Amino acid sequence: MAVAAPAAGQARAGRERQIHLPAQALALAGRSVRSTARQPEMWLPSMIFPLLIAAVNNSAMAKAVLLPGFPPVDSVLQFLLPATVVQGVMFGAVSGGSDLALDIENGFFERLIASPVARPAILVGRLAGGAVLGACQAVIFVVIFRVFGAHVVGGPPAVLVLMAMAVMVTLMVGGITAAVGIRTGSQESVDAAFPLIFILLFMSSAFFPAELMDGWFRWMAEHNPLSWMIDAARRLVLFGFDWSDAAVAVVVPGLISVLTIALAVRQMRKRLERAR
Repeated sequence: MAVAAPAAGQARAGRERQIHLPAQALALAGRSVRSTARQPEMWLPSMIFPLLIAAVNNSAMAKAVLLPGFPPVDSVLQFLLPATVVQGVMFGAVSGGSDLALDIENGFFERLIASPVARPAILVGRLAGGAVLGACQAVIFVVIFRVFGAHVVGGPPAVLVLMAMAVMVTLMVGGITAAVGIRTGSQESVDAAFPLIFILLFMSSAFFPAELMDGWFRWMAEHNPLSWMIDAARRLVLFGFDWSDAAVAVVVPGLISVLTIALAVRQMRKRLERAR
């Protein structure tokens, strides 16, 4: 009976953690959002740099719209809108992994582990906070581009899809950076890993139609999952709402995010095992 009592207590504690998981994840997500909001240096670059790149491309590609095979657009900005959304949220998603690494460096992560907080809530909270930022970024980009004449033909439903895609991309990239942050416990390692992720965006059809590319670069762009979701979102922006395009724009990053979050969970389990 002396052995059974502690075992029963552990089982009861485990059930209580699972019951309170949503509330704990929500509290940690709120902490993540507040922390990000208080640090403009964390989110301003993810807003400013994509807009600057879009402005440069808008001038550099002004005559590209006349090329045979280029999608019919009112402006280059209309073509670039989905790519700018993805680019911005990729910048912002790094903060989740970086914050986790900071929590490990300053000992807050260990205090969370020692507390009654459910383990999944730690990761879910961080990623959820980044997802909120990603959705807000998508709306801001749509509004700014609209001011400069790049409207979304698909209307509010297409904007909602852009927001959902932004959330999924945030989770996708956030899962990778969280895995690196948990594995290394170093913010520098997370920052160093980001360019390897970001280069995939430039090897896609994000900034130029794959149909007008040639050789190995075209092959890479056509087989890049980022191209699949950005092209689908772009059709919503240029031609109107379509359920199949909406599904591709959200499901592709959603499926990849399942894999990257699973990788982050695996790294968390390994870290907990090493800490025992």
